[in-house]
Parts: sequence; C-alpha cells; structure tokens
Amino acid sequence: MAAADSLARSGPGAGFKPGAILAFVCLGQFMVFIDVSIVNLALPSIQDGLDMSDVSLNYIVTAYSTVLGGFLLLGGRLADTFGRRKFLMSGFLIFALASLTSGLAQNAAMLITSRGFQGLGSAMIAPAALSILTNTFPEGAERNKALGVWGSLAGIASILGVILGGVLADGPGWEWIFWINVPIGVVLAILAPKIVPESKSDAPRQRFDFAGAATLTAGLLLLIFTLGEAINVGWGTTRTIGSLVGVAVLLSAFLVIETKVEAPMMPLRIFRLKTMRVANISAILVFGTFGALFFFASLFMQQAFGYSPMKAGFAYVPLAVSVAFGAGAASGIIAKVAARPVLAVGLTLTTSGLLLLWRAPADGSYVVDLLPAFILLGLGCGMVFVTLQIAAFVGIPDEEAGVGAGLINTSQEAGGALGLAVIATIAYNGLEDKLAKTGGDAGKIHDIQATANHHAFLSAAILCFAALLVALFFMPKGAQSMSSAHAHGPIDPEAAGTPETAAVEK
Repeated sequence: MAAADSLARSGPGAGFKPGAILAFVCLGQFMVFIDVSIVNLALPSIQDGLDMSDVSLNYIVTAYSTVLGGFLLLGGRLADTFGRRKFLMSGFLIFALASLTSGLAQNAAMLITSRGFQGLGSAMIAPAALSILTNTFPEGAERNKALGVWGSLAGIASILGVILGGVLADGPGWEWIFWINVPIGVVLAILAPKIVPESKSDAPRQRFDFAGAATLTAGLLLLIFTLGEAINVGWGTTRTIGSLVGVAVLLSAFLVIETKVEAPMMPLRIFRLKTMRVANISAILVFGTFGALFFFASLFMQQAFGYSPMKAGFAYVPLAVSVAFGAGAASGIIAKVAARPVLAVGLTLTTSGLLLLWRAPADGSYVVDLLPAFILLGLGCGMVFVTLQIAAFVGIPDEEAGVGAGLINTSQEAGGALGLAVIATIAYNGLEDKLAKTGGDAGKIHDIQATANHHAFLSAAILCFAALLVALFFMPKGAQSMSSAHAHGPIDPEAAGTPETAAVEK
C-alpha cells in the first residue's frame, strides 16, 4: 500500500479531521475483532439449535478467521488501487449481508459458509482501515499513539465480544449475535464519505495476486479442516495423510507464486527486517493462544461451572478491564523502551493465567479459581496486543507500511485460526468415544468435558510459552524506544544496518 506522499485524494480532503478518522476506522476494526470472539459464549446455544457436534464447533470460529487472514493482504492491494474508502464501504456492506444470512442459518453448513463470507467482508475492512490510519498520521510518536489506540481497542473488542455474545445468547437468542451487525455495517457504510477522505495509490496499476491469495487461503482452510477431521478418522488414515500432503503442496505453491508474480501480496523481502519478522512469528503463536483461550474458557464456565451464557459473559468483565490497563501501560512504556521486555512481561502474565485455568477445579469458585487467572490474562493480553502492533512496523519504510499492516493482521487471524484448530485437536482427541461410553450420565459427561478444557488450557500455556521464548531469544534488544525507530527508503538486505534501524535491529 502506498504512503501519504503518494496518495491521490478526491473530494474535500481538507475538511476531514484526523481525530474523527481515527475514531471511525477504529470502530470498523472494533467490529471486525468483536466478531472473532462474539460467537464463543453462544456456542452451546448454537450447538443445540443446529444439532452440531463438539468437534465441529470450532469451524464456526476458524472459518471466519481463516478467510479473513487469507485475503487480508490482497484486500489491502485492491483497496490501494480502487480507493480505500470505497473498499471500506464495500466491506461493511458484505459483512452486514453475511451477518444477516448467519443469523438465518438453518444448519451447520449454512452458518459456517456465511461466517466465511463475514471473514471476506472483514478482509476488505481491516487493511483499508489500517492503511487509512497509517496515511493519516505521520510516522513516529503520533502514529505510534494512534496504533496504540488501535491495538488496545482490538484487545478490548475481543473481550467485549464474548461478553456481548453471552448477553445476546441468553437474551433474544444466538441469532442476534449476527443480526446486530446488520444495522451497524449499513450505517458505517453510509457515514464513511462524511468522515473519511478517498485515497488511493498513485503507483501504476499492477496485476493482482489472486493466485497467491487463493493458494494461501485454500492451504489454511484445508489444514484446519484436516486437523478437525483427524479426531474422527484417525491420523494414520489415507484421507488425513493425503490432506496434509495437499496442505504442503498448496502452501509451497503460495511461496513459489510470491517469488514469481509482478506484485506479490506478501513480498518475501520484507522478512529481512528482524523486529518485524519476530513480531509476526510471535503474533501467530500469541493469537493462537488467545483464540483457544476465549473458545475454551467460554465452554469451561458453562460446562464445568454451570454458568448461563449471560453470567459467563459478565464473568469476563474483570478481564476486559485488565486488558485496558495492560494496553494503557504498554502504550506508555513502549515510548521509552524496546519491544522485547514489554512483550516478555505480557507473555509471562498470559502464560501464568493459563496455568491457573489449567489447575482450576471444575467445582471451584469464581473468586478463587477464575478471577486471578482472568486478571493476569487481561493484563498480559493488553500488553501483547499493543506491543506486537507497533513492533510490526519497525524498520518498514513508508511505501511498505500497508504491507506491514496487512502482514500483522494476517499473522493474527491465521494464527488464531490455526492455534484453535491445533489445540482443539489435542483437547477433543477421543472425546466422542468417551462421551458415547457415558450412557448419558450427566456427572461423567461433566468430568469428561472439564478434562478436555483443562487439556486445552495447558496446550495454550505451552504455545504462549513458546511465544515467550521466541521474544526472549530472537527479538532484537534495542536500547532505544520504539518511537525513535524510523525507516526511510526501500527495504534491502542492508536495511538492518542503517542508523535509523540500528536501535531496534541489533
């Protein structure tokens, strides 16, 4: 995506206010992130309404995240070419229509398909909104502050999503977790021309990397489906092995395509920047942890603790408040120190919270067993959200800022989908057979479901610890603050040695 110095603006651009633009694009991103998590507390209600199995529930979450992650980078390039505001408005309308059909779903296939189209709409909204943000605020402290707001809202939205999902599922019904998006999406599309100026790249139009987007998304979808189905058909079957080979072929084809096409949606040269590279690797691991956390914590409170969806939703309130505190602390600290110590503290807190959930007894109390874990998780999540969002732009020149924006969003969404798929595979291994042998005994079913959730929390803690190790051993030390690191000019192999990036790339 292009930077501000290569924009072709139309309309009364001088009349637009940066503060209003920031608020508007953050609202769009808020809607995108809230829909990642809003379904979690409604899953038992959806399961009953559509007669879905435990294993297939994670597809409701992963279908959205995978399509969103797979098309984010292409969506950013399309927005640059045809106009970011125009693309943003189209994304809002597609998202609203897919939300309508999700609520009208009569079976699992219709709901999962509609969730995929919601992800497509979000893949149009997120990169266009973030590109508008980075082109509205100049690089440095001003942009870091805006990105801090953006990152903290993303974290808060993920928490508020589960709260809102519980209230709606326990009130008017699970369908309303989707229908509530319809008027919001339409209103945002209508308001966009009044708040956001149109902008697009002046660069000559190039061929779009549809092949790259298709192979990446297909590879991720096939991988997630294979992981889920392996629970039922077995890991050593021809079907599972053949599917994994297909995944390897598709993802290898994606890498080959990115080295051959004229305008790759993921220029591989950008991975020469160490801080950005480590930030994205960390994001894949971290958001895999977060995706599993909200999915299984929501089920744990309803299955093991017997909470209603609404009660479980309000149980998340301390976590949401803690996210705000963690994000605020990180936004202030990151202006003074490098990313590594802030990220390490956030990941340590998150890992500790997950270990507390792993040890939480199924017959425990909220104050003793859940509240301390939620406070640690909230503080950790808030710090990690903001730090990764800013670190992902370190060393990236202005003309590549859009690529950096799309890449960190892709890492987050794809990581969330893959992490949930892997952890669900571990937690639900053999679950259907165990449930079938209970003879319908409620006590035995309760114990089996609680054990599955405990396995998920331990797996998530291990994944988060892996992210911590990546941050400690591979994130550049950086003696200066993140706001002091700027990059100018094209990315090249020598970029890490320039004065502008020396502070964060050593």
